[in-house]
Amino acid sequence: MTAPADEHSTPREGALSGAACDVARALRFYSRLPVPALPWEADPHALPDFARMARMLPIAGAILGAIGAAVLAGAAALGLPPLVCAALAIGVLALITGALHEDGLADVFDAFAGGTTRERRLEIMKDSRVGAFGATALGLALILRVSALAAILQAAGIAGAAAAVVALAALSRVATLMPLALADPARKDGASASVGRLPMATLVQAGALGTLVALVLAWAGDLPLAGMLAACAGIGLGGWALTRWSAARIGGQTGDVAGAAQQVAEVAAALCLLIALPS
Repeated sequence: MTAPADEHSTPREGALSGAACDVARALRFYSRLPVPALPWEADPHALPDFARMARMLPIAGAILGAIGAAVLAGAAALGLPPLVCAALAIGVLALITGALHEDGLADVFDAFAGGTTRERRLEIMKDSRVGAFGATALGLALILRVSALAAILQAAGIAGAAAAVVALAALSRVATLMPLALADPARKDGASASVGRLPMATLVQAGALGTLVALVLAWAGDLPLAGMLAACAGIGLGGWALTRWSAARIGGQTGDVAGAAQQVAEVAAALCLLIALPS
């Protein structure tokens, strides 16, 4: 008995072309890049099958990371200081994603730290204004991401730092999926409610793919294997911690929680990798 075809698939889509469609859909969903329609896509503007698309999210993250890595390498080649190179790379990553995950981080910390009831926290997360807790969390995350990347650039060189940017971008997208797979939607409406709970199989597939990408990049960038494995552990810990915190504060997850998990996990992974690098 054959499985039913995906509603966005066409007879021309094989395994590779279907995966390419999923990557393209993920880039359209999670970034502001002008991704053109692929020749075999039936409707590139249709609402994607999230459970299918999500398994390829690490590849989409790696593509986004490659843009940041190119900026980092170009700035370093021009002789700019490591801190400036890292700030430019992180700034470009925020720009091409529309600061989607950064926005989620600020909303989550404003709500979870400032709200006193479940209902009030959910209300705060819908407020577009940024409060003191959100601004502090966002500022701290940016400082840690930039300073950690600058230190990696100093310790591992241009190739190693560029590989780290791509690997962290790929791995941290796995953390985005953890709240969606490990907790139910906290609201009855909204993006996370429309998606529902992500199948565990999707999370496992994305995690395996992200880990594979990261290990290949560790080899290509001459980064220590132990350091990249520690970064993978940091991703898992960061994503799990945000998921547990969200379950305790609002009884589930939202899209903002998924974005916050990406940011927290990226910081944790970058620090784990940095600790493992030779001084």
